[in-house]
Amino acid sequence: MRKSSTLSCVTALIIAATAGAATAANAFGPTATQQVDGVIVVSGSTCTWTNARTSANPPTALSIDRTSINTPGGNLGCTGGITAALNNNPDVTFDDAAGQAKADVIDITGTQYGISCRYKATNVLLNRDSTTRRYVNQAFTATKTSGSFLCPGSVTTDAGGASLLFH
Repeated sequence: MRKSSTLSCVTALIIAATAGAATAANAFGPTATQQVDGVIVVSGSTCTWTNARTSANPPTALSIDRTSINTPGGNLGCTGGITAALNNNPDVTFDDAAGQAKADVIDITGTQYGISCRYKATNVLLNRDSTTRRYVNQAFTATKTSGSFLCPGSVTTDAGGASLLFH
């Protein structure tokens, strides 16, 4: 797998982490459990986690707990030899009238073949899928903050490359 594919997967994971903060309580279904699942598929690699903790239920502003995503406390796993870790607890706000969620900062490190690359994306927008609390990313670019010279300076994730389901 090309290093740029790895980094794209990492970026997509960032989106997934962000989107995963939205669980419904009101018109979007039964009372939520303040948890989120995430999936991202990029260049043949898939990263997923389930049951990450959030500080509240949407549409209340909330934070996603990185320790409940990252191993050993969480179950974040990727195919294709990639490992990833979320470096922050993203704060997520919701605009139900617009059907959107926004994560303030997503800071993630991805490693493949012993090469680590750290990226940050800010103000990542996600669109709600119908009347559910599933959110799908809009296209965004994450900028490299540290890592090997082999890491690209930035990576872009296409719209729809990640989803989060709050429950």
